[in-house]
Amino acid sequence: MHIFILSGQSNMAGRGGVIKTYDHHLKRTTQHWDGVVPPECSSDPSTHRLSAALRWEQAHEPLHADIDTKKVCGVGPGMSFANAVRRRVDSPLGLVPCAVGGTAIKEWARGEELYENMVKRAKESVKEDDKSAIKALLWYQGESDTSSEEDAEAYKVNMENLIQNVRQDLNLPSLPIIQVAIASGSEYMEKVREAQKAIDISNVMCVDAKGLQLKEDNLHLTTEAQVQLGQMLAEAYLTHFHPC
Repeated sequence: MHIFILSGQSNMAGRGGVIKTYDHHLKRTTQHWDGVVPPECSSDPSTHRLSAALRWEQAHEPLHADIDTKKVCGVGPGMSFANAVRRRVDSPLGLVPCAVGGTAIKEWARGEELYENMVKRAKESVKEDDKSAIKALLWYQGESDTSSEEDAEAYKVNMENLIQNVRQDLNLPSLPIIQVAIASGSEYMEKVREAQKAIDISNVMCVDAKGLQLKEDNLHLTTEAQVQLGQMLAEAYLTHFHPC
């Protein structure tokens, strides 16, 4: 099995198709996923996900439903990515969802709960089968670091540390990492984007989400944009890291 770690914050967890409605009984706005699964995100018996209970099951949208539990999850880039990769890779695929909405990069530092859980899940994904291998980490995070100049300025060093730490802790010194340059955020968005694009480490790539369609909240990608992003991530992986 070719295994991919999906990590970061809400746009990796997926908010595509999550809509707000006003509940007259509760007298407040509630959110729910519209349940629409584009054909590019359809489930396939050869693509699996590691559940929150650390069990493999057939992957389906929403991939992060039992991981990012404090928010409503919808379509993210993971299934679209997997389906695009599956057409070119003659092996079953395993997705390890780890993203949690609203999280800043300092919460992904070594020793913090989010980071340690990601490493634990990644290790668990290859424990049972010595033929399985972690092929890449897909990372989409940074919006939470755009509201403070201090956080934005520290982003590059924090991300470089994360890359070094996760490679060390998984004993994969050249683990491919494909990060997404954010498409939304607050005042210091461009500073974070510059930091993401400036990272110059071997086997680290950057895919730019800027220009992909955002929902009305101007923060989260639409379902269609998530499909596109998944395909962009797949193209980056297949072009640079999959020898064929």
